[in-house]
Amino acid sequence: MTDHADDDETPDLPPELEQVLRGLTGGGELDPQLAAMVKGMGLDQVDPQMLQMVMGQVQAMFAAPAGDTTVDATLATDTARKTVAAAGDALAAPADQRAAAEAVQVAGLWLDAVTDLSGPAVHGTAWSRAEWVEATMPVWTGLVEPVAEGVTDAVTEAMARQLSDLPEGALPEGMAGMMDQAGPMLRRMHGSMFSLQLGQGVGQLAGEVLTGCEVSLPLVPAPDVVLMPVALRELAEGLEVDEPQARLYLAVREVARVRLFGAVPWLSAGLLAAVRDYASDITIDTDGIEEAVRSIDPADPEAVQEALRGRMFAPQHSPAQVAALGRLETLLALVEGWVDVVTERAVAEHLPAADALGEAVRRRRAGGGPAEKAFGALVGLELRPRRLRDAANLFRALEDSAGAEARDGAWRHPDLAPSTADLDDPLGYVERTAAPATDDLDAELDALLRDEGER
Repeated sequence: MTDHADDDETPDLPPELEQVLRGLTGGGELDPQLAAMVKGMGLDQVDPQMLQMVMGQVQAMFAAPAGDTTVDATLATDTARKTVAAAGDALAAPADQRAAAEAVQVAGLWLDAVTDLSGPAVHGTAWSRAEWVEATMPVWTGLVEPVAEGVTDAVTEAMARQLSDLPEGALPEGMAGMMDQAGPMLRRMHGSMFSLQLGQGVGQLAGEVLTGCEVSLPLVPAPDVVLMPVALRELAEGLEVDEPQARLYLAVREVARVRLFGAVPWLSAGLLAAVRDYASDITIDTDGIEEAVRSIDPADPEAVQEALRGRMFAPQHSPAQVAALGRLETLLALVEGWVDVVTERAVAEHLPAADALGEAVRRRRAGGGPAEKAFGALVGLELRPRRLRDAANLFRALEDSAGAEARDGAWRHPDLAPSTADLDDPLGYVERTAAPATDDLDAELDALLRDEGER
């Protein structure tokens, strides 16, 4: 006959498990209810070494001091690297490195013939997806930190309220003691969740980008001009274009971007500031988060992540967000529109497949790929130049009116750069920017005539 333990009798647990539970609950006697719950979960049957490792991680989560940032850049980078490794990744072959270097050199010569904007000396290189992840992650983590902080605060508060609403005695005494320490742990846990999602998003994006800065942000600093050989080949095969033409076309676009970022000091800062301004004023949908949290097990991070998908952000933008979003979309469109026009001019006499390549790239950037959309769901923002064609038409109008110098002169000062309204009326912008030059010339002529009359 099997003896049944009394309700107050503490079940036998492995010494390692008992030690960890006592540590988590402040020492002293082990609470029988907590021990029974742990035994009922089958944790007493887990391999002692594995148990010690897992419990050590749990203890570390409770005891670790809060970090300076919500996003764990190391975790995000490791996750992104695993994401690209799972999809297949390898270092670029020496032949790809040579081809990239040659293509970038030729691209520079072609661009010299069509624009006076010149950036720093550059060299072409071919990267693996993992190399792109390592190089760009510092920029990504800085951009999404305000969003991560807001989401983590909202989730932590929602889950803390859920636990506080439980009836008295619903948790074993020892477990209730653990919950007193849970706030910082929950914050770290959901900060880690966000970092995992960021890593997955950047890892997926690494599998799609054709060049280092294709998303129109200064992700890769000069002197590197980066081509992604695997994605490049896939594009060429899909369009039935020979690979060398695709490589040269993409090299021209990327060198043009790098030159633009280098020659226009305010542009990189303006783009990154617009993203950060948008993110820092993002409104978290706390009601939606609380509703999601009520239906899930707080101890299951995957369930939390799935429940929150698409429910983190309030549908309405604040006035500050609307302004930041407008600046960002306009700047993204202007960058890609200028790159479009300058690339068109540079490759016209050299690449028979230029039109097909140009249209394919414009569609990619205007529509956004699956990874770009997934990243947008994570941060509430899609990095798409929605008005790319309008911006390209504006730069063509400037060029038709007063040549390449006028086209490139639109970047000389942020206050003179085209605005969202100017994309609606490119011819009006051309007329307004031409008028001050005429007025200045008239004023100088009047002054000269006055001087002559006084002599």
